Amino acid sequence: MAQKPKVDPHVGRLGYLQALVTEFQATESQDAKEQVLANLANFAYDPSNYQYLRQLQVLDLFLDSLSEENETLVEFAIDLSSPSEDSQSEVPGGASVPKSESQVEDFVQG
Repeated sequence: MAQKPKVDPHVGRLGYLQALVTEFQATESQDAKEQVLANLANFAYDPSNYQYLRQLQVLDLFLDSLSEENETLVEFAIDLSSPSEDSQSEVPGGASVPKSESQVEDFVQG
């Protein structure tokens, strides 16, 4: 399972998303990539994140993931699963991906 991004809880939304993008680009672990891409996909549901996702070129990251051999990354990039009504979703390995802002704050603070 991927480790939580090392982020100062006071960096805000942009800093947190930047840490996720950096982790995705730096890690060689497929499990970590899957978890991070699932997190970014969940953040994409919130229109208030759009400016940050665009600034961080997350849309390009999703598009680049479409050419991955890892089918799970491709599925997360095109979001074949519909958003669940649960407050969290599951990624491979049983890890919970936070969806609400308060869950993300808890996630960032460890």
